Amino acid sequence: MDMPQISLAVDIGASSGKMLLGWVEEGRLLTEEVWRFPNGAKKQGGRRCWDVDGLFDQIVRGLAHCAEIGKIPSSVGIDTWAVDFVLIGRDGRRLGDAVCYRDHRTDGMDKKLLEILSEEELYARTGIQKQIFNTIYQLLAVKEQEPELLEQAEHLLLIPDYLHYRLTGQICTEYTNATTTALVNAHTRDWDWELIDRLGLPRRLFCKLVQPGERLGDLLPDVARRAGYSCSVVLPATHDTGSAVLAVPAQEENFLFLSSGTWSLIGMERCEPDCSAQSRAANFTNEGGYGGTIRYLKNIMGLWMIQSIRAELGEEMTFARLSELAEEAGPFPAEIDVDDPSFLAPESMKEAVQAYCRRTGQAVPQSPGELASCVYAGLAARYGQAVRELFALTGVSCPRLYIVGGGSRDALLNRLTAQATGKEVFTGPSEGTAVGNLLAQLLAQGVFSSVAEARGAVRRSFPVGCVRPRPQ
Repeated sequence: MDMPQISLAVDIGASSGKMLLGWVEEGRLLTEEVWRFPNGAKKQGGRRCWDVDGLFDQIVRGLAHCAEIGKIPSSVGIDTWAVDFVLIGRDGRRLGDAVCYRDHRTDGMDKKLLEILSEEELYARTGIQKQIFNTIYQLLAVKEQEPELLEQAEHLLLIPDYLHYRLTGQICTEYTNATTTALVNAHTRDWDWELIDRLGLPRRLFCKLVQPGERLGDLLPDVARRAGYSCSVVLPATHDTGSAVLAVPAQEENFLFLSSGTWSLIGMERCEPDCSAQSRAANFTNEGGYGGTIRYLKNIMGLWMIQSIRAELGEEMTFARLSELAEEAGPFPAEIDVDDPSFLAPESMKEAVQAYCRRTGQAVPQSPGELASCVYAGLAARYGQAVRELFALTGVSCPRLYIVGGGSRDALLNRLTAQATGKEVFTGPSEGTAVGNLLAQLLAQGVFSSVAEARGAVRRSFPVGCVRPRPQ
């Protein structure tokens, strides 16, 4: 009997990275986690930065571990968060730091952009939701604060592109992640060269755009030596949400998805972008998806708030316990806007939530359970609002909401979400991003013949829960 083809997904989030092997047996996708490592932005030279070279070292160690356990993958691909980047000099080395999107260097950069073009024109071109940490604002910050870096730089690489470059020596930009920069034209689906020129950014920085499924090549000799073998590097949707949406176990053509993790991304998969004034006013975004689709979605603050509160309470406080305390506390009589800028990167999330409630003349949560209850209710309320806005903008009514990612395990939040949206909520897989990463590689290798077949394998392979809203 032939051994099944094994692929390796490297899925790196804001707080940790994981590496999962995946292969297909009798129509089911089997996975095995083989490596896990911490991640997090740390202060460096007065800024929040990522240790991207430390992440690369962990990837190589994970590759070597596969050889140690006798499960060598035929391909590997990496996904991460969006918008952050590194600059590469003419000698192929990294210039400067990999600054985190939660750093304050972009403060005021939206006003700088208004000197060049209006927010209405930017959205009409790119279809990307305004967020002060988008790559376009980060680049304006570099131009303003460190112009010498742009003069010295030969290429701009988003974080997963940089890690793939370190594996293969190949320089390119994967399309789904590139769209989050607000520098890709939503209509031509290529870099918006006129916009780039108007911003005064060097064209040489922007590499060829390639689609998920592209084979970049094999591991560099030194990487292969450290790993103990060589394998192909195949691009998944390198934006973690792009991979997560590919893993949604939906059968219907029109469906709602919620990728629930550090961020909450709620939306629909569509064929064409909507760059209208109405869409901009509702603050929806048009990001590239697998197979030329558009992920029409809203970016909501997400479980970052719960993660931050938990971190303040100490390691003995688990997510499960915090959810239990929220349930015991019951509904708290205060409503918070989870997308308020004060929650993006506060020194203390607990104090930020309390300050928001004081500022808006509401009751102030004190206990961990009250704080968590307040955040959960705020998240569910935003999900409900986003679903209503989606229907108003698209005219498409979907009876189900599919939640993938770590947040799909939170029973309390799922119940609140079902109630707030009025939708049947289907939950899982919890490792949706890594699963979608694997699916892209397996599709590229011909193991699956279509996205529909790949999603069918997800339905057969992972437990999917269902929560129905209570009758009003």
